[in-house]
Amino acid sequence: MLATSLTAAVLGVEAHLVSVEADSAPGFPRFTMVGLPDSSVKESEARVRAALRNCGIPFQWDRRITVNLAPAGLRKCGSSFDLATALGLLAADGALALPQLRRVLLVGELALDGSLRPVPGVLPMLLQARRHGLAGALVPAACRREAELAPGLPIYPIATLAEAIALLSSPEMPAAPEPGAVHVVGDAAAIDLADVRGQALARRALEIAAAGGHNLLFVGPPGSGKTMLAQRLPGILPPLAEAEAVETAAIHSAAGLSAEEAITRRPFRSPHHTATVPALVGGGQRPRPGEVSLAHNGVLFLDELAEFRRATLETLRQPLEDGYVNVARHRGVCRMPARFQLVGALNPCPCGRSGLPNGACPCTPGEMRAYLGRLSGPLLDRIDMHVPVPAASFDEISGPSGESSAVVRRRVLAARERQALRAGPENPLYSNAFLRASRISSRASLGPESQRLLRHAVDRLSLSARGLDRILRVARTISDLADSEDVRLDHLAEALHFRRTWDAPLTPL
Repeated sequence: MLATSLTAAVLGVEAHLVSVEADSAPGFPRFTMVGLPDSSVKESEARVRAALRNCGIPFQWDRRITVNLAPAGLRKCGSSFDLATALGLLAADGALALPQLRRVLLVGELALDGSLRPVPGVLPMLLQARRHGLAGALVPAACRREAELAPGLPIYPIATLAEAIALLSSPEMPAAPEPGAVHVVGDAAAIDLADVRGQALARRALEIAAAGGHNLLFVGPPGSGKTMLAQRLPGILPPLAEAEAVETAAIHSAAGLSAEEAITRRPFRSPHHTATVPALVGGGQRPRPGEVSLAHNGVLFLDELAEFRRATLETLRQPLEDGYVNVARHRGVCRMPARFQLVGALNPCPCGRSGLPNGACPCTPGEMRAYLGRLSGPLLDRIDMHVPVPAASFDEISGPSGESSAVVRRRVLAARERQALRAGPENPLYSNAFLRASRISSRASLGPESQRLLRHAVDRLSLSARGLDRILRVARTISDLADSEDVRLDHLAEALHFRRTWDAPLTPL
């Protein structure tokens, strides 16, 4: 007898629906699982056997049993197929009638006592089930909070295999439990911008970057506040929209991280400078999201930027430009979203003492060129704002606090609202950093004086077309913060102040 149940497999950050076809027929006793299962999937036979026996559920194992995971060309990994396999086998055996088996998604790992354990990737699986119009999903009770983040799909949290059988045996699926409230974790705004003393220029640059979604590079000696500033960027960014929150949570779920935490605040990822290429952009034998995808809709902070391997940094060029990353393997290409704000922190030289009032820097010109040469011109060209962060004086450190994150965030939200109105409802990526170049050009028209200043800057700095475009975007954001419809000369001058040539990133304009 043949029976089919439904589950899903996660590849990268996307889930694919999988049909578990179970066939039980007379013949020499043998259990065969096909459809490109890995070792953890094949081991489900032992878990299902023990779970059925310990739950007191009779099953005829002295038959020829075949389980096919379709589509057969998709690699299956993990233990989330256990529940669908067990229920499919029971239906194929004919011992139980499960009329709802093909209408719901089944996800969960079976323990030997028949209880269900949580598995990663539940949220992208449920989003795929909603796209296919399934009637609901049975998930482990421990995954309930994450599962409830999938809007419009009835969720049935269950603790044991027996509960799943009882649900699927009924002629009609009962009403799903009401979803609970999302538990809000600690707000990123708890790390307040008021903690940073002095550094007026860097604080201003941080506000502009938040208002327009621009990439940012802080350059200064150790202890000047570069990391403190970067950590406070999420606290002044707008809250996640509903679509952004679900998308972000699905990526974190696919990576085995907390999806509920991802939905309550924008991501802030800070990988160590020893990170490999797969760790940064994703990959591996079983493609998994890297740091650029985990920072999607949030901030990617690279501290000690020049200490990263150059080949690793060069992989950032595509996601910075396109908002996604393509991970190519011999089995195919996996696309993962990677639209983030890049914030880098860089010392002025290998020892970090260059430019200090009384700092005797032992670095030779050759060492400094080699150190800064790890950052390629194309990568620096994609960073909108290069900001010097000098060492703070005693008066600045002991002086009064600056504006709080809440005050700055109100101005950022007002600037984002102006950008959203200008972009229109048809463009969800309304921040100036992500608008198409044609739209920025039409919305950042310059007067004669501004045109002359820009021409002089292009000649002096040898700006590329991309660099010119980035300057106009930053100037448009400064105008939005000033509640100005036009890009004035002072707005353009401030945007130019934050732009530096790639071969001398510390030299002011």
